[in-house]
Amino acid sequence: MPGELAEPTGVLAGVDPADGGFAYAPSRESTDLVAIQDRYGLWIGGEEVEALSGRTITTTNPATEEPLAEVAEAGPEDVDLAVAAARRAYEDGWRDLPGRERAKVLYRVARQLQERARELAVLETLDGGKPIKESRDIDVPLAAAHFFHHAGWADKLEWAFANRTPSPLGVVGQVIPWNFPLLMAAWKLAPALATGNTVVLKPAETTPLTALLLAEVLAEAEVPPGVVNIVTGGGATGASLVSHPGLDKVAFTGSTTVGRQIQESLAGTRTRLTLELGGKAANIVYEDAAVDQAVEGVVNGIFFNQGHVCCAGSRLLVQESVAELFLDKLRRRIATLRVGDPLDKNTDVGAINSAEQLGRITSLVEAGVEEGGERWQPACALPEKGWWFPPTVFTGVSQSSRIAREEVFGPVLAVLTFRTPEEAVAKANNTPYGLSAGVWSEKGSKVLWTAERLQAGVVWANTFNKLDPTSPFGGYKESGFGREGGLHGLASYVSLGRR
Repeated sequence: MPGELAEPTGVLAGVDPADGGFAYAPSRESTDLVAIQDRYGLWIGGEEVEALSGRTITTTNPATEEPLAEVAEAGPEDVDLAVAAARRAYEDGWRDLPGRERAKVLYRVARQLQERARELAVLETLDGGKPIKESRDIDVPLAAAHFFHHAGWADKLEWAFANRTPSPLGVVGQVIPWNFPLLMAAWKLAPALATGNTVVLKPAETTPLTALLLAEVLAEAEVPPGVVNIVTGGGATGASLVSHPGLDKVAFTGSTTVGRQIQESLAGTRTRLTLELGGKAANIVYEDAAVDQAVEGVVNGIFFNQGHVCCAGSRLLVQESVAELFLDKLRRRIATLRVGDPLDKNTDVGAINSAEQLGRITSLVEAGVEEGGERWQPACALPEKGWWFPPTVFTGVSQSSRIAREEVFGPVLAVLTFRTPEEAVAKANNTPYGLSAGVWSEKGSKVLWTAERLQAGVVWANTFNKLDPTSPFGGYKESGFGREGGLHGLASYVSLGRR
């Protein structure tokens, strides 16, 4: 299988039997279920076609730096064909299909995702570098859940929006990031299809393979040709798509910089836009929090998916009176994390998605040291090949430090302290982002008081990274606008006329 690691490697210290720990027994997921083609085309009008551009890109296994496949790079003429196919499918029946019939299609997609869950999880890990236990237990099940949930709404839209007449917008261009390729595709496609729209989807340049396998799933579920079209490529392909005059809506998840460019390009047009952008979430730990529970939440908040999460809890705000105890327990817990082969079911922290992203993480960490932060990393033997970065904690961080203000998008935690709840809120809100936050306290009144004052789209109480298709997700300020999931997310894909 291309891109496999020959032997499990990259294990954190702290589990040596000589030191009284447990012996490590590898538990590697098989790749036999996955058949990766040497070359992939575009998915337009219900079939795989060669790109008119004639260009290709190579997708690579981050854990080995070995190529996985050649993937077509769509040019403007390819995007034209995809938008035209989506428009034909929209006008030729999908928009007029009764909601109960659209629901049947979405239910079939959800069941197919469940049937092929293991295959999809392995491919997601090979192409993206995330641990297999995360692909298996989070990404694929949540993707199926989004299709199940929105299938249930497809024939109930008039009840969802009381005294209004919902109608689909038309053709939607959707651009998704590389950190959750399959989940983000489901996150975007399910509400668009449930409400009667057709879609042109562009996956990220470094992680296109599960989106292309999803095209196969859609065909098996009898999604009509042209209802979903997939164009692969890099930034130029995405720019051609989001600026296309044939679109009625654009939905983008990615960096704030690119989101700002998209908003500028669509200013003055009739194209609707929702943006889900970067974040710099604060995890606030009060002195009365259950310390061990909060430690687990902080670890999950920042090291889940190698920190490649827009809502990652990358800023820890801990009350001074418990800071020393909390940080001691946090370091002990981090020292038990296992870094290495993403296909090993024991791995906690996988590979960084690309060499480019590793370079950005490294640069920001070096800046954190130069600005006076104290860096701590556990003893860690990283694999010789692949792109890796050890779990990292910065203390002594000032609020003006780049490590505390810029989105690292990696396994790097910046720690600040506070004395009063008012100071905690002020520090948490002192960021250009406003996507998510966490609050840890045994007092419900304190949690609610804090949550009411935090400028964040999502606030978790005594937990973190709990995502559900029934709940709206989105941010404020430079974290974007609009919501995805729940009724709020459905509203982004319909035009609401009064009865």
